[in-house]
Amino acid sequence: MKPINVGLIGIGTVGGGTFTVLKRNAEEIMRRAGRPIRIVVVADKNLELAQQVTAGACRVTDDAFAVVNDPEVEIVVELIGGTGVAKDLMLKAIRNGKHVVTANKALLAKYGNEIFQEAQKMRVMVAFEAAVAGGIPIIKAVREGLAANRIEWIAGIINGTTNFILSEMRDKGLSFDTVLKEAQRLGYAEADPTFDIEGVDAAHKITILSALAFGIPMQFDKAYVEGISKLDAADIRYAEQLGYRIKLLGITKRTPEGIELRVHPSLIPARRLIANVEGAMNAVVVQSDAVGSTLYYGKGAGAEPTASAVIADLVDVTRMATADPQNRVPHLAFQPNQLSDLKVLPMDEVVTSYYLRLRVQDKPGVLADITRILADEQISIDAVIQKEPGEGEEQADLIMLTHQTREKRINAAIAKIEKLGVVAGKVTKLRVEELGK
Repeated sequence: MKPINVGLIGIGTVGGGTFTVLKRNAEEIMRRAGRPIRIVVVADKNLELAQQVTAGACRVTDDAFAVVNDPEVEIVVELIGGTGVAKDLMLKAIRNGKHVVTANKALLAKYGNEIFQEAQKMRVMVAFEAAVAGGIPIIKAVREGLAANRIEWIAGIINGTTNFILSEMRDKGLSFDTVLKEAQRLGYAEADPTFDIEGVDAAHKITILSALAFGIPMQFDKAYVEGISKLDAADIRYAEQLGYRIKLLGITKRTPEGIELRVHPSLIPARRLIANVEGAMNAVVVQSDAVGSTLYYGKGAGAEPTASAVIADLVDVTRMATADPQNRVPHLAFQPNQLSDLKVLPMDEVVTSYYLRLRVQDKPGVLADITRILADEQISIDAVIQKEPGEGEEQADLIMLTHQTREKRINAAIAKIEKLGVVAGKVTKLRVEELGK
């Protein structure tokens, strides 16, 4: 049976894992795909590493464009990341009539519309299961498994670095900076962790899931993105006392006004399964009309978990390579001419509940002044904790949970509260996501 020939660009952690798993499980994969899947060429700037990993099993080169231009290659696997040369390579491969498998969430979130349009024109497939949540098959679940459903919302812990940091802060009561250094030492965080800790990586992923869930174009530039770098260990403790845990969530939701697309730290009720996802693990909850709530949990990164998703895409592409393009699963789940123009809501228009922490003077009437401002903005209070001041201190922490309100109302209230003479410094605001139906 004629093998399908693959060109692999990038033999780092994921590329090496892909090569290893494909070789180890070759027979099982062939039985699933219907024909052998064979890597015929690997491109990497580090030729020595490429030769070491491949051990003479295929050709190696330091020229990635040689792979996308190789007439023998039928599928290109792009695992170098970034939005520069990776974009050029992917478009060149597509224009050369080659199918593409990628784990590049940043590239798809920013330029997916252009890439998918080009792939549609050239009648080739772009598969990207590994772009979101590593080895968890969340793309296939949303795009195919839930095709009968009207998806209402998706909320996910989709960045393992930040989840590890938040878990350690909660378990050990340590500061963000202390845990970040530990995460870097253990290899969970990059030397420059900005994309992870500022929420950008999660925003790339939730942008992709949003497009798949609601049949809209990729709109990363409209996502609201807030990371965890300013999170205080005190808020993690207070959240725990209120029955919540803080997680960095990627959230996308269908509302009558439009689509919510946001990433930020959120308080989640401790009784929810997703609130108990610890360490570097990922989890995604999908709420749909027919099936209700479904949870997808597993390793969101690493050589072999991500390789699992890459190879699953290779199997899918191999199965469908000879099929009429009209009968393939559409890139964004909905037929290209059926994408919706639903608008992505600005953060000011999002409706949710809020956690507020204020440093206030310990004297009568303070709470009344604050609640009056909230009432003026039509914000009702769900719970209040007023801490006793420390010995010799004249200020104390006041913690409040609100019922649902629009973001612009809470922002207006906070601006007024911060002007009160009895309030010291800035008000800490976090969003509360109940994640019930």
